[in-house]
Amino acid sequence: MITFKQLEAIYWIVELGSFESAAMKLNMSQSAISKRIQELEEAFDMPIFDRSKRSARLTEKGTELFEQASEILRQRDYLLERVSSKEVLVRRFRIGVTELTAMTWLPVLIEGIRSAYPKVVLEPSIELSTELVAKLESDQLDLIIVPDIFADARFVSTPLSSVENAWMCAPSLHQGNGIMDMQAISSYTVLTQGGGSGTGLIYERWLAQNDVRVNRTIKSNYLIAQLGLTLSGIGISYLPRQCLSPLVEQGRLQIIETEPALPPIHYIAVHRADRLQGLSVEVARLAAHCCDFSHMVL
Repeated sequence: MITFKQLEAIYWIVELGSFESAAMKLNMSQSAISKRIQELEEAFDMPIFDRSKRSARLTEKGTELFEQASEILRQRDYLLERVSSKEVLVRRFRIGVTELTAMTWLPVLIEGIRSAYPKVVLEPSIELSTELVAKLESDQLDLIIVPDIFADARFVSTPLSSVENAWMCAPSLHQGNGIMDMQAISSYTVLTQGGGSGTGLIYERWLAQNDVRVNRTIKSNYLIAQLGLTLSGIGISYLPRQCLSPLVEQGRLQIIETEPALPPIHYIAVHRADRLQGLSVEVARLAAHCCDFSHMVL
């Protein structure tokens, strides 16, 4: 008879890439993991993993078994969600967010999830938008929170809040208080977010649409690095207006108003349409309720 424990063994070996990692995840010995796979191979009379490879690589039939095992485990989790109370539900939930969300309202979201689902094990991941989308696509994450730029029929999106950005610089770099024409931006070194950032992609397209050609740019994949370079007077940058208002009030940052102004960045919570959606839908609703980019927690 095939057991959930055997299916969990093959699932985690593939997900984590090795027998050793799966054994650590399931809190058991590597020999016990190997025994479960051996039992599966005997039950189906076929090899599941290619023993000629050093890594845990599935055979063709093993891949088919893994896909079915993954679906069975998802169905099991869904059943537990439906018939169990939130207080006794035990399940891991893999959530991915960008740096700005982590720096602002992620703690509030995590507190909300823990309050509603006390025994759910949260596995947060903080990465660039494109990396989060790729991991959602490959089923390595259950839900992500990213700028609304990745339209895909395979995903279900829940609108959240928006981020208002403004051009900012160190006061030593620009002293004017009037509205700057966007073409004047090209006379400065512009600090931008790289192509892996949803915000960076949106503003890169927006600048092109407004025929703004920036001569000197410095790209960074990290918001903190972008902020540090701006504070250092290296150049001007687009930064979140509300959560950085304390630095503006302290005189450490100067806002440059432009015509036209930067468009807001709309954020969404996204999960896969072909996966059982119970917990993902609930977490997306929680995110919509507590989403607030106005204050930094750092």
